[in-house]
Amino acid sequence: MTPFQTTRRVEFGDTDMAGIMHFANYFRFMEVAETDFLRSRGLNVSWYAEGMKFGFPRVAASCDFLKPARFQDVLTITVTIEKLGTKSITYRHEFTNQHGETVAVGRITAVLVRSIGPDRLESLEIPAQMRAQLEG
Repeated sequence: MTPFQTTRRVEFGDTDMAGIMHFANYFRFMEVAETDFLRSRGLNVSWYAEGMKFGFPRVAASCDFLKPARFQDVLTITVTIEKLGTKSITYRHEFTNQHGETVAVGRITAVLVRSIGPDRLESLEIPAQMRAQLEG
């Protein structure tokens, strides 16, 4: 699979008092990058089909912080599929700054589900067509 890349600028509201990007915002940036990746493949994180709601809720998320990202840095977020399981997908997000330095590496695991009631989700196997779209 060809890596997918998107960019985001670190805005003032993304930083703490020292001008360093707050750790929680890496997760927001990963979510945006995941959504951009899925759209580039003709998919989405949440949709309706045949009167049912489907989606990819996260079941795990982590991030290792290697260097600080600072106010006004332009981060390139490279998304790759680390593992495509029967029902789940694990993404790797590598954050690099405008100097080419890796500042963080994060991972998100999501599971394909459909809503079968107000508070019930059912996991599903990722269909062959969707698998092909994910693998690009």
